[in-house]
Amino acid sequence: MKTTRTSPSDGLAWVTGASSGIGRAVALELARRGWRVAVTARRADELVRFSIEAATQGLTLIPFPGDVTDREGLAKVVAEIEASGQTIALAFLNVGTFFPDDAGEWAGDAFRQTYEVNLFGTLNSLEPLLPRMIARGKGQVAIVSSVAGYVGLPRAAAYGSSKAALISMCESLRFGLEPLGVGVQVICPGFVHTPLTAKNDFPMPFVIEADDAARRICDGLASERFEVAFPRRMVWLLKTLRLLPYSWFFKLVGKGTGRG
Repeated sequence: MKTTRTSPSDGLAWVTGASSGIGRAVALELARRGWRVAVTARRADELVRFSIEAATQGLTLIPFPGDVTDREGLAKVVAEIEASGQTIALAFLNVGTFFPDDAGEWAGDAFRQTYEVNLFGTLNSLEPLLPRMIARGKGQVAIVSSVAGYVGLPRAAAYGSSKAALISMCESLRFGLEPLGVGVQVICPGFVHTPLTAKNDFPMPFVIEADDAARRICDGLASERFEVAFPRRMVWLLKTLRLLPYSWFFKLVGKGTGRG
């Protein structure tokens, strides 16, 4: 199966969740690598300040405020971006929220909120974008999942399962989209210092800075890899756990997280 990748000469990059964390860092890194970047997040004032800050560094970021949970609103954002003079060649779909959960204190609302953002927010981004890329016969889509999607972990039933759904979706989409000229990648970071992870009340092994994550991601976007996952120690640890018999898996994960 061929691998489709795009470059700044093909159009612009679109980054969602761009006002902070991984999205912000990736938007800046793409701009440093020659891309004109359309940035989307809910907070319009934050996006404007971000674009002004980038301009002082000679980088081009174009703000297009939008909420990924607003299906119709996001369709308008995509239309506005493409009406601005350049098509979206690369889409970095970075949406995510996390509500710690515990089966002993079941909270269905946390599941619904998590899925509304992490899963359906991604679908709302794809829906208006993919037909345009397919019609052009070229495009590249990178969807941010997480290493938490590899296995079920304590207090992450909602978050982990939403990210697992994204991994499975990307795997399936690749079969249908690559032959049409649209590249698909899944991004699976481990722990990254962001405003979201700052709320975590548990140890975060192998945690890295957002700028480091952005460099690894952008290197991956330019590669032929389907999966861009890091840091390696975390990736291989979780992928190894996934291969174990459940009796070993539950014992090791429970012991390692104090849930045994």
